[in-house]
Amino acid sequence: MTTTQNQSPHSRPADTAAADPYALAGGFRFDFDVITAWVAEGARVLDLGCGDGSLLKHLGAARRVRGYGVEIAPAQVTACVRNGINVIQTDLERGLAGFEDDFFDHVIMSLSLQTVHHTEQMLREILRVGREAVVSIPNFGYHQNRAAIAAGRMPVSDYLPYQWYDSPNVRFFTIADFEALCDKLGIAVRERRAFAAGQPVADDPNLNADVALYRLGRLNWAV
Repeated sequence: MTTTQNQSPHSRPADTAAADPYALAGGFRFDFDVITAWVAEGARVLDLGCGDGSLLKHLGAARRVRGYGVEIAPAQVTACVRNGINVIQTDLERGLAGFEDDFFDHVIMSLSLQTVHHTEQMLREILRVGREAVVSIPNFGYHQNRAAIAAGRMPVSDYLPYQWYDSPNVRFFTIADFEALCDKLGIAVRERRAFAAGQPVADDPNLNADVALYRLGRLNWAV
């Protein structure tokens, strides 16, 4: 999740072009189309760091999902309630111990993985409570980020909008790093979509994409 300066590190920004790096001209959210295609009709969905509940509201209309959100910021929790979203106010760092194994068909974590300290535990928990996961990440290996490092400065972009001294992000990794971790943990990458400035990237995503979305599942491990 990428947030504005006054938002919680586990909170998705409001669905507006000004605040949301996923929003293109006219407020169109390209990630909504990707995620909707991956979510089954009538599925049980858990959205971690759900912000104001815009994604769950969209999935409710498009897929008639039974959705639940997890959010820590009080203002975003209130916004979820206004949007008719079932929301639990808690800190993701505490894990998902309150949820049963395989309770959800899909667990979504959008632009939030880089803000949690216990990355491996979070991924295991996501795929313990969900049969599939949808995870999106900012790609620190994007060529513009590499250029900033080469120039001696930490990168600042739509997906990494903070200065080094006030960032809620505690993990900085590339598409290649994330996929290596999935391999280590026995997590299957069932599908990947990579983008730069909202446009699909096919050629060397680790270099040319600023964000990637993944559909993940378990590979040879049981809950």
